[in-house]
Amino acid sequence: MTHSAPRTASDEGVIEAARAALGALILEEKHAADEITLTVAREGVADACRLLRDTPGLEYQQLMEIAGVDYPEIPERFEVNYHLLSLTRNRRIRVKVRTDEVTPVPTVTNLWPVAGWLEREVFDLYGVTFAGNSDLRRILTDYGFEGHPLRKDFPLTGYTEMRYSEAEKRVVYEPVSLAQDFRAFDFLTPWNGPEYRLPGDEKAEPGAPGGASPAPATAEPAKVAPAAGAGPRGGEKPYITDNEDRKTAGMAEASAEARKSNGDKSAQVGGKATAIDEPVPDSSKVTRDSGEAQ
Repeated sequence: MTHSAPRTASDEGVIEAARAALGALILEEKHAADEITLTVAREGVADACRLLRDTPGLEYQQLMEIAGVDYPEIPERFEVNYHLLSLTRNRRIRVKVRTDEVTPVPTVTNLWPVAGWLEREVFDLYGVTFAGNSDLRRILTDYGFEGHPLRKDFPLTGYTEMRYSEAEKRVVYEPVSLAQDFRAFDFLTPWNGPEYRLPGDEKAEPGAPGGASPAPATAEPAKVAPAAGAGPRGGEKPYITDNEDRKTAGMAEASAEARKSNGDKSAQVGGKATAIDEPVPDSSKVTRDSGEAQ
């Protein structure tokens, strides 16, 4: 399967190497869509990440991201995903742990200091706590915000928000107002689309205002009639550009200047006449005023 993700090295043999290094820490392994995912025991996630980082042949040195996922229909509803990158092997791997609303996940800040910020994001948006993180504060929502916005059961109405009012020069609390339009999708609609047309659908038609351009070519040749008066016109002089015009005028002026006598040339440029005659051509047919002498 091909996708737009950056090209990485082959993952052949990675699961076997990880299984040998992590042993019983691995609860589940999956290799799909050119991605390897290891689900490990929650209590051993720090040890699993350390082994993936330090074991020769694995060497996933860098923590790229920590993401949360919410499955509210199961007891351990939260999934914490660690995305690791091997700079030397050009490979990526995903490590998963599961937890509930009250059980903390061991921190990995002792392995990667950047994990402190990433764990704060998961805590802020999902409410997952991390044991050992000494600075587990909200990082994306405002001070005093209640709830965790990326939980599936987070209500979109009924909450209050805090903001500073320039008009009242103080902090005010008011109901959350989401400037969002909810669109009612028709999930029973067949794949070929409905018969009616929604506002804006005309932009999907090629050639229509705002639509795809250019329009698809057809088998028939283009029927374009020439405009009235188009084509060559009789009695008109050929078009001469400004550069060509200046070039012709300059050649005539230079030829006239060259035909002047030495005395006239000297007087014109402020010089003086000398007793030295100008060179005489070898041919008797060539004179000073002839074209060949210029």
